[in-house]
Amino acid sequence: MKSNEALERLIKERIKKEGPVTFETFMDMALYWPGLGYYMSDRPPFGPEGDFYTSSHLHPIFGWMIALQIDEMRALMGKPADFTVVEIGPGRGYLSEGVIEYIKKYLKWAEGWRYVIIERNPHAVESQKRILSQHTDVLRWSDNLSEIEGFSGCVIANEVLDAFPVHLIEADGDRFKEIYVNASEEGFFEIAGQLSSLELQEYIERYRVPVKPGYRTEVNLRIKGYLLEINQCMEEGFVLTIDYGWPASQYYSEEHSKGTLLCYYRHTLSEDPYSRVGQQDITAHVNFTCLRDVADEMGIQTLGYCPQGTFLVSLGIDRVMAEQLQYNPDFQKDIPKIKGLLLGMGETHKVMIQYKGDREINSLRGFQLRNRLNLLDLW
Repeated sequence: MKSNEALERLIKERIKKEGPVTFETFMDMALYWPGLGYYMSDRPPFGPEGDFYTSSHLHPIFGWMIALQIDEMRALMGKPADFTVVEIGPGRGYLSEGVIEYIKKYLKWAEGWRYVIIERNPHAVESQKRILSQHTDVLRWSDNLSEIEGFSGCVIANEVLDAFPVHLIEADGDRFKEIYVNASEEGFFEIAGQLSSLELQEYIERYRVPVKPGYRTEVNLRIKGYLLEINQCMEEGFVLTIDYGWPASQYYSEEHSKGTLLCYYRHTLSEDPYSRVGQQDITAHVNFTCLRDVADEMGIQTLGYCPQGTFLVSLGIDRVMAEQLQYNPDFQKDIPKIKGLLLGMGETHKVMIQYKGDREINSLRGFQLRNRLNLLDLW
């Protein structure tokens, strides 16, 4: 039996036993079921042999620039000897590699710091360990953030939040109904039902999701639990989020009346999450206003928000490129790849940095050119 058939059978058995499940439950099983879910299998989802690219696949300079921003964070914290970088869901490990290499080669941090990778997929861990074999002196792996409770440093989440399972809602008259997933011998199909929680209704009202006939969109309620876990485990430090998304006012506009849910398979896009179950990625854009609001409620300060391209230019990517060209003329051939970080993904992807602690931190280098925090406010 193929892996997707086994996963489909498991989901159908749950539906038969419990009744239709929320789309969030379906997405969670499709992506994260042990051994069978998209992110839990032995099939690589990233790179040319996978289904999509992230910024770290384009060029190592992406990790170098992140290292420069983390270096400033560390300095603002007084350069603690045990500074810890925690990367959640690192994919192949290319971002980790770029960050660690730049810290070692150019920033030359003193001993004592560490880099922790949070990875639930044992197959991915083995692949990452091969790619990062030269850096075992600072690296360690964990499948749970709570295992490193009490650290100070920086959490990196590069294209992580877009893979959080989301609720689907659709306007019906003057109210919203939730989309549930049912099953038959032919496959999966959707039915509309009552909202599964009061929290969903509160979210709809808070972010003024337009109640217009046929308006469909997503609600990510897992951001709260994610930030709560970071807040419980990190004594002091920064949360660096890189993902595609918008402020709430843009996310829940008429322009996006069909939502943002997309599937990726072999570098092609699809809007059908019920085919190739377990073999294709399912994503939804991030509501960065919500990410700010949830952090505010926990006492975590949002310091900056801007497009990825602006962030990298503000950090001095042009200077780093010039330095590389000076010492290695062959670096010229890498420039087209780097342009993708500044133009393509540089525009679609946004960067947000948040801080937990008692220090007064008014600005960071990555937001010197432009800080668009004001865009996160509702009208």
